[in-house]
Amino acid sequence: MTREEALKLVKEKIQNKNIVRHCLSVEAVMKELAKYFNENSEKWALAGLLHDIDYEETKDIPEKHSLLGAEILQQHGVDPEIITAVKAHNEIHGLPREEKITKALFCSDPITGLIVAATLVMPDKKIVNLSAENVLNRYKTKGFAQGANRETIATCKELGLSLEEFVKISLTATQNISNELGL
Repeated sequence: MTREEALKLVKEKIQNKNIVRHCLSVEAVMKELAKYFNENSEKWALAGLLHDIDYEETKDIPEKHSLLGAEILQQHGVDPEIITAVKAHNEIHGLPREEKITKALFCSDPITGLIVAATLVMPDKKIVNLSAENVLNRYKTKGFAQGANRETIATCKELGLSLEEFVKISLTATQNISNELGL
């Protein structure tokens, strides 16, 4: 599946523009992580872009989230490694995260939410002016962006990255698509 086909599918399946932007953010982070680890950046980016393909259909049924997405992706002939990563990103299923792409998707999903939330509390609401230090301070603030699971973000260590390194890579990736995100 090409990126264009994947984006078309995302826009068909997801009407909420914030969820589409979230998928674009995770795509950017995954692509940047793939470059960092010298992995297949197209494959990793597709995993990020497609990870929440079933979100609107399963938002009230969390135990089906990512399983339905995997079925949709199988029907479209998506790479099995991407499908495995998509399934495992929902920790409710307790699936093992053994491959690097799967570990990367798991921690990339919530970091994008933390970065966007940190941007939105800045006076100018511009992601390009957000610093890694600011994101790390928000990470340490217990009540801030509670949906951005800190334990999940911290699994970046399974990739051999410190939290600081992971935040820098993720922030750079999302800043690079600031126009697409409208931030």
